[in-house]
Amino acid sequence: MQLQKMWGCTRMDVSQYLDIFIDETKEHIQNLNDHLLILEKEPDNEDTINEIFRAAHSLKGMAGTMGFTRMQRLTHDMENVFSEIRSGNMTVKSNLVDILFRGLDALEGYLSTIQQTSSEGTEDNADIINDLNQVLEEGTGKVTEAPVKKEAPAPAQKESADGKEKFRNIKIQDYERNVMEKAENENQNVFGITVYISENCILKAARAFLVFKALEELGEMVKSVPEIQDIEDEKFEFDFSLILLTKHDLEEVKTAVLNVSEIEDVYLDKLTTEDEKVTEVSQGKTEEVQKSTSIEEKKQEEKQTTSTQTAPAAAAAQAKPATTQTKPGTEKKKAVVNRSVRVDIEKLDVLMNLVSELIIAKNGLISVGSGDAEQRNDNSFNEQIEYLERVTTNLHESVMKVRMMPIESVVSKFPRLIRDLNKKLNKKMELFMTGEETELDRTVIDEIGDPLMHLLRNAADHGLESNEERVRVGKPEVGSIFLDAYQDGNNVVIDVRDDGSGIDVEKVKKKAVEKGTVTEEQAANMTDKDAIDLLFRPSFSTAEKISDVSGRGVGLDVVKSKIEGLGGAVEAKSVWGEGTTFSIRLPLTLAIIQALMVELGNETYAIPLESVQTIEDVPCADVKYVQSSEVINLRGAVIPLVRLDEILDVAPRGEQPESLTVVIVSKGEKQAGLVVDNLIGQNEIVIKSIGKYINNNKMISGAAILGDGEIALIIDANTLV
Repeated sequence: MQLQKMWGCTRMDVSQYLDIFIDETKEHIQNLNDHLLILEKEPDNEDTINEIFRAAHSLKGMAGTMGFTRMQRLTHDMENVFSEIRSGNMTVKSNLVDILFRGLDALEGYLSTIQQTSSEGTEDNADIINDLNQVLEEGTGKVTEAPVKKEAPAPAQKESADGKEKFRNIKIQDYERNVMEKAENENQNVFGITVYISENCILKAARAFLVFKALEELGEMVKSVPEIQDIEDEKFEFDFSLILLTKHDLEEVKTAVLNVSEIEDVYLDKLTTEDEKVTEVSQGKTEEVQKSTSIEEKKQEEKQTTSTQTAPAAAAAQAKPATTQTKPGTEKKKAVVNRSVRVDIEKLDVLMNLVSELIIAKNGLISVGSGDAEQRNDNSFNEQIEYLERVTTNLHESVMKVRMMPIESVVSKFPRLIRDLNKKLNKKMELFMTGEETELDRTVIDEIGDPLMHLLRNAADHGLESNEERVRVGKPEVGSIFLDAYQDGNNVVIDVRDDGSGIDVEKVKKKAVEKGTVTEEQAANMTDKDAIDLLFRPSFSTAEKISDVSGRGVGLDVVKSKIEGLGGAVEAKSVWGEGTTFSIRLPLTLAIIQALMVELGNETYAIPLESVQTIEDVPCADVKYVQSSEVINLRGAVIPLVRLDEILDVAPRGEQPESLTVVIVSKGEKQAGLVVDNLIGQNEIVIKSIGKYINNNKMISGAAILGDGEIALIIDANTLV
């Protein structure tokens, strides 16, 4: 029973490292992608070759540490290839780069499965491994074999083991001695083991856990030094010792330990309770060893006290074995969602300073408020309020910056996409990117990748002409695709453009008539912009044939709905023969915005300031009608009016005013005038989700809590234009 309790402590949860593993793996895979693209153009670049080798080696070690053997095997073979390239035994060829990219796709597949299930799955990717080994054989003339497990070395001679067999310094308590004697009487072996982990190991605690797990299958552990909790917390160097009870022989135990990756060495020997070295620290040890043993004894006493205190909890856990077993299994099935943000230390310093200033402002207000009412200075009070307002505004801005991430984390994978499309479509093309340092809110970053990928695939397939066609019309044979990101006020704009043939507006109109989307009369009266906007309709495609790249009528409609769901807008511009530009406009942050507060009846609403162009006082006599719809003529532009009180079902005012308060909002080049009852002013609001309470009205994008505790609904002006 005592052994079961002790061994229960060794069941370290390796999932605590899973988030770290996922983050690090993403970085290594992206690093490999970037350098393989360089290697394809510069096959003799030694720095690139060394960087790829280091990244593959790191991935192999991390995968092995986490117990992902399939992932470890694949990265091991990739590492072998680059080891030979580094040594000058083989050269980089185009077919090798293709195989390596397939390997990276397989690694991304493993990572995706790990995120979903906390397991790497069952796919061995044997075809990729065989291709890697074949290339290795052809390049070096050597016959490669599948990696084999380490064989247990021959028993070390006593001379070479001096100082290495730290298990001989383990202090044995009386109850542990009784357990060992009982095992000897049952013809079990008692082994002292000292394990040395490679100093290059990234997660040594997890590696120790794998050793314990391997030994669990062979027997039972009596004691470890350092203790299990210290090992789990990585409070040890690169070695640990333990005593194991097992029916297996010495060589089997050695092999089990050495089969764990990144185990540098292991020393073990059979112990008996008669062995003097087991019962007490050996004579002749250095003072340093004696000191460390004394510290260990102290730790043991503290641990025993803790164990006594936690005994009821342990008993309760044993009384409900089904619950304790089910919960970890359930957790493993959940997707691992990365909710972390890496923050520059300077941003945290700014936050700390602002918090300290906030405390100063609070103390100032307390000081002013604690004085006699007659002696209070209104000017001092107002100064403190203004100071507090400045601090809170700066604090808001700093918090927003903490949530921001450079768009580079999204666009860095697109050069690889264009490279693959180059080969798949048999088109020569090149991607140029600017503004990768432009920052967006983390929630936007997570969602913007797929829409941008759709637009790039569309530009490669539909936008760019074939190589022969480009030469015929006098263009460079290599087509250019541009991705530009930049900040524009409170928005971030991302342009995806190409130098292809542009959009054939007449072809779009013809396709729309064939599908019944518009009538021939409507098509004839359409502007070029209206015709281009038809491409964003669901299931609308002008492709003559369907491929695995495009032509299925899904893509641009998905892009539009995704972008609008993020509070943004997308529009397309095209010049026939010169190219097409898709512009995405996104808010900098989804959490805090500047809004125009307005009144409708007795209710308060917020209109995002980014959509507001002007505020006009329009006489009722200037309101005209076009096809039964109200419009106004504002400086030569005809703008439709939107009665918000009618749309939102707000009770109208009792008497009709002589003039209307109209808020002019825009979406791209389109404008609309929102009729409101009153203007309150500009305010900084925090957007709160309203969940499913209002799910049928897309006009309401969220809610904000005002200073007096009232709720103001936020109007999405994009749906009204």
